[in-house]
Amino acid sequence: MAIKTMFGAFRNRSFSSRVSPCYSSLSTLVLAEHEGGSMKVSSLSAVEAAKSLGDGNLVSLLLAGSGPSLQEAAAHAASLHPSISKVLIADSDKFTYPLAEPWAQLVRIVQQKGSYSHIIAGSGSFGKNILPRAAALLDISPITDITEIQGSHQFVRPIYAGNALSTVRYTGTNPCMLTIRSTSFPLGPMPTRSDSDAAPLEKVDLSALDEDGAIGKSKYINLSSQDSERPDLGNARVVITGGRALKSAENFKMIDKLAEKLGAAVGATRAAVDAGYVPNELQVGQTGKIVAPELYMAFGVSGAIQHLAGMRDSKVIVAVNKDADAPIFQVADYGLVGDLFEVIPELLEKIPEKK
Repeated sequence: MAIKTMFGAFRNRSFSSRVSPCYSSLSTLVLAEHEGGSMKVSSLSAVEAAKSLGDGNLVSLLLAGSGPSLQEAAAHAASLHPSISKVLIADSDKFTYPLAEPWAQLVRIVQQKGSYSHIIAGSGSFGKNILPRAAALLDISPITDITEIQGSHQFVRPIYAGNALSTVRYTGTNPCMLTIRSTSFPLGPMPTRSDSDAAPLEKVDLSALDEDGAIGKSKYINLSSQDSERPDLGNARVVITGGRALKSAENFKMIDKLAEKLGAAVGATRAAVDAGYVPNELQVGQTGKIVAPELYMAFGVSGAIQHLAGMRDSKVIVAVNKDADAPIFQVADYGLVGDLFEVIPELLEKIPEKK
């Protein structure tokens, strides 16, 4: 392993660390996720993270897929973020779905040609699926779930379910491979780029793809998702989360109604997901989605350490639980000891309909 770890003090306490040395040449490859001809916010957060690596960093965006939606996403990306210097396009039926095997080989091909100093992806399912396999092909030790960049090769990441922060210095060979927690690198205001100022598009030569025959060892089956007008859980400004105390899927619909009134995303604890109240894509926590909304409301959530790891960076946390000793109250900005079956109906009655 080419990673040296220095453990910091517990969360919310300061600790000292040495700053990593400057590296003269910085170039970053961002693995980008797109859907419906548009870039995912998590990939733009990865571009924001790349900006923090140092001045003069040349950022290339790697998009893969097939058909018109890929071309639309590439054109969208080229004019979207001022830090993107080049958009690389891998157009092949092998990338119709984001499987790890073809993507990992694509990263190796692009790295061999571009010799990037860093490779970055978001810490969502897309990045977690692809980056470890790509790192294995390149014989690199990746650093995951970065929340702060202190230098080109020094980073901060949470450990012990977010209860402590670890400062990590990468001492291996290039590329330094990272996944970043998107909520820690929010998008700032971005000036609009004109068509004449758009980043150039470059097609990736895929002639060497699948030289080792790995592609085809996994197969896309289907995608299960819910059609909803609500905001995406990972990027929502307001998140309403329910726990096992709701007791049934029918009762959980109260959370849905409250979310509709507030224009919020719906979240759930692992216990609620395991009980079958809601699908697992709504799970918030260490093994679910990491969220950091402006307002996080938790109903019947006890506050297990694994759940707190996924939401403790929220700006304002409101908790309702009938147990006055529930751990959730230790991180809540506002807490109400009460029966959620009385509190939620009262809120639904008093909150006006969303316009």
